[in-house]
Amino acid sequence: MRALLSVYDKIGLVEFARKLVDAGVELVSTGGTHAALAQAGLSVRQVSDVTGSPEILDGRVKTLHPAIHGGLLARRDVPAHVAELQRQGIATIDLVAVNLYPFEATVGKPGVTLDDALENIDIGGPTMLRSAAKNFPSVTVVCDPEDYDRVAEQLRSGGPSLEERRKLAAKAFQHVAFYDTIVAGYLRGDDAVEFPEELTLAYRRVQPLRYGENPHQKGAFYAEPRVVYSSLALGARVLGQDLSLCNVNDLSAALETVREFLDRPAAVVIKHATPSGFAFGATLDEALEKAIHADATSAFGGIIGLNRPLDMATARVVERFKDQESSNIDAIVAPGASEEVLSLLRHTRRRMVVYTVPDLQPLPKQSINLKHVPGGLLYQEANVRPIRSQEWKVVSKATPTPQQLRAMQDAWGLLRHIRSNTILVWDGVKGVTLGIGSGQVSRVGAAKLALEQAGERARGTVLASDSFFPFPDSVELAARAGIAAIVQQGGSINDKASIDAADAADMVMVLTGERAFWH
Repeated sequence: MRALLSVYDKIGLVEFARKLVDAGVELVSTGGTHAALAQAGLSVRQVSDVTGSPEILDGRVKTLHPAIHGGLLARRDVPAHVAELQRQGIATIDLVAVNLYPFEATVGKPGVTLDDALENIDIGGPTMLRSAAKNFPSVTVVCDPEDYDRVAEQLRSGGPSLEERRKLAAKAFQHVAFYDTIVAGYLRGDDAVEFPEELTLAYRRVQPLRYGENPHQKGAFYAEPRVVYSSLALGARVLGQDLSLCNVNDLSAALETVREFLDRPAAVVIKHATPSGFAFGATLDEALEKAIHADATSAFGGIIGLNRPLDMATARVVERFKDQESSNIDAIVAPGASEEVLSLLRHTRRRMVVYTVPDLQPLPKQSINLKHVPGGLLYQEANVRPIRSQEWKVVSKATPTPQQLRAMQDAWGLLRHIRSNTILVWDGVKGVTLGIGSGQVSRVGAAKLALEQAGERARGTVLASDSFFPFPDSVELAARAGIAAIVQQGGSINDKASIDAADAADMVMVLTGERAFWH
């Protein structure tokens, strides 16, 4: 039995090779792998001795040879293949252990050049993995050092089973596909979002989840490679129980909501991936106090998002809310938390999750959204471009004050993170949501929910709609509630009727010219 070892990552290599030798396996290797094995005192042949050809082109070509790939691809159950090997003097290769040049790490370095990137695109390694994996009925392929011990143990008892070799082959093909996807993404560049005719996505598992959307469903959390901006993928759970799928989804929604507003302390409470309350404050604890009590009932079992590190004053807001009857917070995500804070929560809120991420920055302009549908995938630019309020159009007789315009800008940014259809009642003076009607099939239904929640507090405030008003009924509801200003998309055939309703109530109406749907 013969094994070909050619690895960049040499973790566990020597121990694995020793176990192969103990199992009676002959070793063949290349370059640095050969040197590491020989230095460890193991008997190992050079690939050039097997091929009869030296490495050429600075090592670019060493295993791309019939003596290697014939030994990998020949079917042992086809007499013509066996006879062909004998005529060519080629011996079979029964096990391949290969891992690849560190392309992902290379292109992640600041200032990497195209030449550096191209030199770190592995050619021989993926080719050997594919050849070995294609012929898995006869060949064992290992692309992950985590599998070394299990494969070595199986070799002691007759070798991996056909089913085990099939699983290892699938893993090898997946690994090569992941690698090639990263290369393709790098070569496409980050200047703009592209929609190639053929799309593959590369994600690496971060962790299994406690359960999926419901306890009887399984789930896992995967991360993009080369993530350089602050995200859950770069963060860590520093307190509390393991995460469920809903936890991750809500934590992400919380993080993306507060990321929208980095110029002021801001806090949000998320329920079912949409805000129940959001607020600004002079301090973070003030912002959280207002966000929770914007809808204290819905905040039960909610997820808190903060755009500043979790400090002691803010942690005490969580503690006070816990002490109220029928009140609870499931998790917090923030760009950091002091050990003093964690010590407090560790003693009083052992099950509550605290998840920290690196310092927040705006999402890159080339960010994307992915949505799975049965049998396919929806792929779009993320709605992250700056709000261009200078392009908005005042269509009412009344004109907005500078304070109203600022309130409209804040409300429009928040709408991006609330499930559509959405009507938002926003107090720009206090910097807090008063009423949120979200996820509704009717815009007037959303308006009724938001205005009912706001009650008398709606008087003199701003109402925002994530799309146009198809009828003036929502505007008329807002007028009766005392709303002072409306910001909406515009573009309905009934725009004039809505504008007339605003004018009749002496309300400001501003059209953004763009929609803010978030499904």
